[in-house]
Amino acid sequence: MTWPGGWGTQLRLQGRARDLLTPATGPPVVLAEDEVHAGIAPDRSVEEVAANPDRPALGALVGARAGAGFRGRLADVLPEERAAGTPLYLLLDDVAGSSLIAGFAWSRWSPDWPSGQGERPEAARRRMLGICAGFRPGSSVLDEDGTIVADRRHNVVPVPPLADPDDPAGWHRLDDHPPVAMRRARRIDVWGDGTVLTVDAMFRDSCWDPDGTEVGVHEYSIAATLDASSGLLTSLTATPRVLPFAECPAAAPNAAWLVGVPARALRAEVLERLRGVDCCTHLNDALRSLAEVPVLASALVA
Repeated sequence: MTWPGGWGTQLRLQGRARDLLTPATGPPVVLAEDEVHAGIAPDRSVEEVAANPDRPALGALVGARAGAGFRGRLADVLPEERAAGTPLYLLLDDVAGSSLIAGFAWSRWSPDWPSGQGERPEAARRRMLGICAGFRPGSSVLDEDGTIVADRRHNVVPVPPLADPDDPAGWHRLDDHPPVAMRRARRIDVWGDGTVLTVDAMFRDSCWDPDGTEVGVHEYSIAATLDASSGLLTSLTATPRVLPFAECPAAAPNAAWLVGVPARALRAEVLERLRGVDCCTHLNDALRSLAEVPVLASALVA
């Protein structure tokens, strides 16, 4: 998520996702891989979008605003990709969340950026009361009018690189980034014993400071188990690693409310069950991506 110039120019999204099978013996096998390149206007509308491999239907997303209603539009435009749980669909589903928070990168470079905001500067005094756990009534983050306290700063933490030199297949290619950029990273590992699927997942939003230090803005780890035959979640634990404010982790225990839900239904059920002060926008994004776990698990028995 990068800008060629200052705020007000087009946001460039470059995404890559890969499904990788690691056999007990032999080298890893790439099962599927997709790339997305998109240009997003300052009002978060899609100005251009392309995929590799190409999907001609993507052109129907041009003009859609990457906010409320975008994921419904996406499901209408690419129903086969959603049904198949492709890497492309995961990337496009993230356009809404990643374009929402991308502007935070500028806060690390410009002292004039409105404190505490992950969106456009004009959103600085928007009423935030009740939209998530961090902005619940009584939050230390909010003024009496429900807007964010002036000069309130996000908590950020320096984070290690994603890639491990000792595990070169552990991540797909991670391109270099321009100075002002954010990165959204996900890892979803799935393994099974025939009756139980086990999931170890992580979610991270990060950006870079002027001195080159990468700092985490949002990060969760997720542990889950599923019944292998039904695909129902049998356990789910979300652990906050980095979040903006002290109140934000209050949403994490509510991930357990999804136990008993079919994993393939998570893209809808997360938004139904975790809402308002019971949710964290970034936790919801992390949990919704687990909808593809059964797709990944199918390769284990193929």
